[in-house]
Amino acid sequence: MTDQLRGKRVAALVDNGFEQSELLEPKKALEAAGARVDVVSPQENSVKGWQHTNWGQAVQVDRTLGDARADEYDALLLPGGVMSPDKLRMNPAAVAFVRGFVNASKPIAAICHGPWTLIEAGAVNGRRMTSWPSLQTDLKNAGARWINEPCVVDNGLVTSRKPDDIPAFNEKMIEEFAEGRHDRAKAGTGVNMAG
Repeated sequence: MTDQLRGKRVAALVDNGFEQSELLEPKKALEAAGARVDVVSPQENSVKGWQHTNWGQAVQVDRTLGDARADEYDALLLPGGVMSPDKLRMNPAAVAFVRGFVNASKPIAAICHGPWTLIEAGAVNGRRMTSWPSLQTDLKNAGARWINEPCVVDNGLVTSRKPDDIPAFNEKMIEEFAEGRHDRAKAGTGVNMAG
């Protein structure tokens, strides 16, 4: 395995109902590349995954959302599933946590329904992105340019559509997280940093 991410700290933000493979597989890839990954959640102790059409396994919560700050981390992972991102986008503390990464130009990787929280954080305007197909209209309405590809990278923002895309997602996520902060203003993406 590589040491590309040695010394990097990554927050994986989830609530109950995250798609299990979209947390566990990227988390494993990040750790194999040397990163420390904290599962951050509004839930205490553990959070329960969703596996296709049934409840999956419980995963230990490393930091509760109330105790975590964006400035403690180098990058953010937003797994999908329908329930978790839907809960997170309605949680002001979760949106503020995500906005902290956006405002600091830290790299973010979001898969499937994960971009819902990015919409709430005002982070998609002018960005090239992909997602689960049902989010296409939501992203376009928020100003994103939606592209139907397995993985789309836009200046530190990595997005993918579904579990089948995880290999490409992991590869690009590790690359972008290794690069660190991306100056979005210089890139001219027109990202809306306000909420």
